[in-house]
Amino acid sequence: FCESCGKEMGDAALFCPSCGKPATLPATGGAGTGARAQSAGLQSNLAGALAYLWITAIIFLLVEPYNRDKFVRFHSFQALFLGLASIAGHIVLSVIPIIGWTLMPLWSLLVLVVALIAAVKAYQNQTWSIPVIGPFAEKQV
Repeated sequence: FCESCGKEMGDAALFCPSCGKPATLPATGGAGTGARAQSAGLQSNLAGALAYLWITAIIFLLVEPYNRDKFVRFHSFQALFLGLASIAGHIVLSVIPIIGWTLMPLWSLLVLVVALIAAVKAYQNQTWSIPVIGPFAEKQV
């Protein structure tokens, strides 16, 4: 039965067919995987990893319940700050003739590798702080 309107719901229903409220999930007695599960949504570790796609970081910071999860907020802010650092690095390198233009592909590769490492660490439920950028993200959480 729905806790909000009292209508009967199926056992596998995620939302009440009458009022649309999310169903409360029964408590499981077993040990969890360590991931903080979201009711009817992404687990925190997956949301943290997806934040490194940058546009999803903005979405996670605007949409509940992700904007209340400190793990997702940290990785979202860290991803955004990494994106800003990437843009700043590209601007600086683009105004330096020859040497800057030569280093730009290496800078892009470095940013990509750091983002991939951070996404994997987030998926593994680890709060990996990127040097220089990470402390700024920690202050935003």
